[in-house]
Amino acid sequence: MDNAKVLEQLKGEFADAIVDDIDFRGDLTVVVSLEKLHDIMLYLHDDKALHYDLLSDVVGIDKMPREPRFEVVYVLHSMDDFRRLLVKVMVPVDVEVPTVTDIWNSANWPEREVYDLMGITFSGHPDMRRILMWDNFDGHPLRKDFPLKGKDFDEKWDPSTIQVL
Repeated sequence: MDNAKVLEQLKGEFADAIVDDIDFRGDLTVVVSLEKLHDIMLYLHDDKALHYDLLSDVVGIDKMPREPRFEVVYVLHSMDDFRRLLVKVMVPVDVEVPTVTDIWNSANWPEREVYDLMGITFSGHPDMRRILMWDNFDGHPLRKDFPLKGKDFDEKWDPSTIQVL
């Protein structure tokens, strides 16, 4: 199935929820409304003709100062005929995105990474906690408003106190 047919089928089911589409060099990106995100993702997974059975990544993008500030991009693949689809949703600050871990288990850690580094929370996620930074780390280091010099970590430390796990 080519990109035009994928887009036609999606618009046939979710005409009111498709905000934009971009077909660039053979990669189709569909921008969808946040309210219909979970329904669209479930359809993309379950529909026999589309059958996007693999989610390979979830990416958070900070577009500050643009509003809405964030984008979340899902990279989907259909292993039946090796198609790729990018699904993008615009996310305002402090608005939760519905998790897709109930559709693809592979969304678990990438959603946690987006939460940890960008501060975007996924509602319904089974384990929404930091995955890269330590629990009491202040802030989200991939946000554009995070201090360029980082935080001051120059406190003296004793190497003998480090516990190797």
